[in-house]
Amino acid sequence: MFAVDAADPTPIYAQLERSIRAAIASGALATGDKLPTVRRLAVDLHVNPNTVAKVYAALERAGVLATRRGAGTFVRENPSLTTVTSRRDRDRELRPLVDRLFADAVAVGISFSEVVQYIHDFAARHASAST
Repeated sequence: MFAVDAADPTPIYAQLERSIRAAIASGALATGDKLPTVRRLAVDLHVNPNTVAKVYAALERAGVLATRRGAGTFVRENPSLTTVTSRRDRDRELRPLVDRLFADAVAVGISFSEVVQYIHDFAARHASAST
């Protein structure tokens, strides 16, 4: 259900967090669903258990997951999937996405300024479409 790619430049914890959020947003995980234990998921994904524990803790702080001692980790009711509470959290979420965007663009020969111009034009199109 969750996937990480060791070849991806995005940190493993960010990939896993994004994968869990995507599973919830898509309905693959519903409110009340139990997630694998830290150890089980670490074994399944071939990652360090501390990485899984870090992601579970971050998602619990964000209000997406709830851990019940002795019972496991579950998807919370009405998880706040898109609400990022602080500027620091927003930066932490956005940085790997932007890093990957620019790395991928450079790899195919697109300049930084071309990407920025495209984003500017994209934002303008969406702003005018929503008014």
